[in-house]
Amino acid sequence: MFLLEVKNISKYFQDTVALKNVSLQLLPNKIYGLLGPNGAGKTTLIRNITQIFIPDEGEIFFNGEKLQQKHQNKIGYMPEERGMYKKMKVGEQLLYLARLRDFTKAEAEHKINFWLKKLDIESWRYKTIEELSKGMQQKVQFVATILHDPQLLILDEPFSGLDPINAEVIKNEIFELQQKGVTIIFSTHRMENVEEICEEIFLINKGKIILEGNVQSIKQQQKKHLIRVNLGHDAKLNDQIKSQTEIVEELNSHIIFKLKEGQNSNDILKLLIQNNVEIAGMTEILPTINEIFINQVNSYN
Repeated sequence: MFLLEVKNISKYFQDTVALKNVSLQLLPNKIYGLLGPNGAGKTTLIRNITQIFIPDEGEIFFNGEKLQQKHQNKIGYMPEERGMYKKMKVGEQLLYLARLRDFTKAEAEHKINFWLKKLDIESWRYKTIEELSKGMQQKVQFVATILHDPQLLILDEPFSGLDPINAEVIKNEIFELQQKGVTIIFSTHRMENVEEICEEIFLINKGKIILEGNVQSIKQQQKKHLIRVNLGHDAKLNDQIKSQTEIVEELNSHIIFKLKEGQNSNDILKLLIQNNVEIAGMTEILPTINEIFINQVNSYN
């Protein structure tokens, strides 16, 4: 059963079509990237899932049930914008938010103590939010988002303001939550994070899903049949090799071949060996998610 199923939802704001017939199916225990250019409809989609908005058309199901208010306590949403009370102390803020999730005070204190200790931020408990740096606020907001053990976690630019060390801390927590069975929607403009974290992606543009699927499968589908060969010391290509191949780039240390129709990487390897070319390594070049993002959005516009 899908944890979350979005069926043909549409959302309009006067004459603006924010979402049009959008459908998603999210399995438990996976990390999904939600990608798209500014104004594509990502935030509107998230706000429909979190019931901030109600779809004008279509339906959303959570664990097989039509999405209802009771499901709010099973969803965690960390927006890109800070959602903390600046004058409030960290401990008080987290306690207040946990109590809104129907925790008893004792349950809330237990959870808060656990996460402050786990993320090594116990010393922040009595600091106000405005005393914290942007990155420190982001860590507190992350704690507030996961305190209630959500089944579905929605993270919008979770690494914003974090230095590399703290970004790594949060990334490891994301993986650990996934291992515990949490389904995660990860929305970001940083494609290198998508490559590293997400198993599946949904690319939205102009209110419609224009690409979806497994990250590695999409990269295979979008590849341009390029092979990079790292040459050994002083290795050179002769005229016979050049006449039988298509060379895209030739530098001292490596060559990039474009496979011709009917050719594969083994054909290139065999040809080089037959011509006594020393080979240090060979790899297939796959497009990055960033390249796929740009190409798909540009071709759709």
